[in-house]
Amino acid sequence: MHTRKALLQVALLVVFAGGVGFAAPPQKKQKRKSEEGSRAMYYKKWLQEDVTYIISEEEKKVFKDLQTDEEKENFIEQFWVRRDPDPRTSENEFKEEHYRRVAYANERFASGIPGWKTDRGRIYITFGPPAEIESHPSGGSYNREIWEGGGTTSTFPFERWRYRHIDGIGDDIEIEFVDKSMSGEYRMAMSPDEKDALMFVPNAGLTWNEEMGLSKKEDRPYFNPSAANNPSTGYMRAKDMPFARMEQYFNLQRPPQIKFEDLKSIVTTNITYNQLPYQLRADFIRLSPDKVLVPITVELENKNLQFKKELDFNRAAVNVYGIITGLTGRIMAEFEHVISTEYTDQYFEQGTKNRSIYQKIVSLPPGQRFKLDLVLKDINSGNVGVISRGLVVPKYDNAALQASSVILANSVQPVPTATDALEQFVIGDLKIQPNVKSEYVRGQNLIPYLQVYNATLDQTSLKPSIEVRYALKSGGKVLEELTDLAGDSVQFFSGQRVVVLGKIPLKEIQPGKYTLEVAVVDKVSNRSVLASTDFKVN
Repeated sequence: MHTRKALLQVALLVVFAGGVGFAAPPQKKQKRKSEEGSRAMYYKKWLQEDVTYIISEEEKKVFKDLQTDEEKENFIEQFWVRRDPDPRTSENEFKEEHYRRVAYANERFASGIPGWKTDRGRIYITFGPPAEIESHPSGGSYNREIWEGGGTTSTFPFERWRYRHIDGIGDDIEIEFVDKSMSGEYRMAMSPDEKDALMFVPNAGLTWNEEMGLSKKEDRPYFNPSAANNPSTGYMRAKDMPFARMEQYFNLQRPPQIKFEDLKSIVTTNITYNQLPYQLRADFIRLSPDKVLVPITVELENKNLQFKKELDFNRAAVNVYGIITGLTGRIMAEFEHVISTEYTDQYFEQGTKNRSIYQKIVSLPPGQRFKLDLVLKDINSGNVGVISRGLVVPKYDNAALQASSVILANSVQPVPTATDALEQFVIGDLKIQPNVKSEYVRGQNLIPYLQVYNATLDQTSLKPSIEVRYALKSGGKVLEELTDLAGDSVQFFSGQRVVVLGKIPLKEIQPGKYTLEVAVVDKVSNRSVLASTDFKVN
């Protein structure tokens, strides 16, 4: 009997334990769903409340298309980074100011709805505090300004905010908010007449011209916008004209201007993957004591592009957007371009084995660090490639013997006199197309180009006396050395610069990675400078 009772207890324990075992997974699943729901609510709140007034439509679309929490967190982080006015500090001043504005709006402008949802809250959060606020919290008697028509009327409670400047909208901006419901909820007004509590009361609250019988209430621009230019209706300022106020009204509904659209938004959202590979190089050429030319060269392999047949041609097109910013976020240069490539059917197969190249030459101050963000988009496939790179612009001394970057050229050609100095590949009076990947095959010629600054002129010949030595190295070991004693490498000289252009056969060089060192000796002043660059032989 005791044994049967014990067995029954064990059986009950097993059943109970089994019940616990089967009940546990639903609890975990329920907890997981709760966490997922919490994250989903967080992202929804961030999008629809926290940044609803400052996020662009492009950014909003990108965010909605993201699938994982990791991508969304990365997007949110980059969203604030792109607006950080000073990336050098640990604080993001823009983000801190934004949430301060949200808190202030909720505290100051709430009226049955949260302050951030009100019109005043939206304008305050988006554009910050105005330079001046004219407040009429009780409404009542009001003497109109002359540009409002003059005369005395009674108004609803209203406020007039003045901004000295708003990016993308203009200068000397006035915004009126009117509380027609007398509930504390001020709505942004499109017309100055919206605050007039007597506007629909016959023969009350008349303007000067209406009092003198020169016009009627129905002639006001609020009722008849075409009458705004009629002097009999008053002396309206240009910015108070109905269509100007309407344009301002709708412009104020937009997020603050960020100067990046389409490809520009990709630069700093940093969510896209590099689906379009390309090569990038930047060189530095001294132009003057306060300017350095920076040729930025991009090269794509045509096999990575999608061609579209149009009539008798196979065409590919790649949109280019680049922006260079300083450490404080200041935009130093911004450029766009379309790289177009086309082949007939006869040459199409060979064309896909070629490369497409583009160069933008910008001018930057010396001795500073900048950031280059570059986005390329294949129009036909939609594939995008993104590169961010630091640019450390060298500082050139006015006295020391110094050199520019060593550019390994694919081709060198003279430039016609009328050519634009900032045209692609043009450096001085030569057109230098770089070998962007610095890759060669045996039998090709290595063509180094560089400039040397502050060489001393021989006072007898008024020419520099330059010796140029080229050394090919591998693993620090010199494999081949060539010395130009005759000065054939010197292509051009002036009091400020000497242009050096060499030609080195690669017949005996085996496949591998190498370094080219160019040593330039100024025999007049007995000074020297060494410049180098890496290359590869396939």
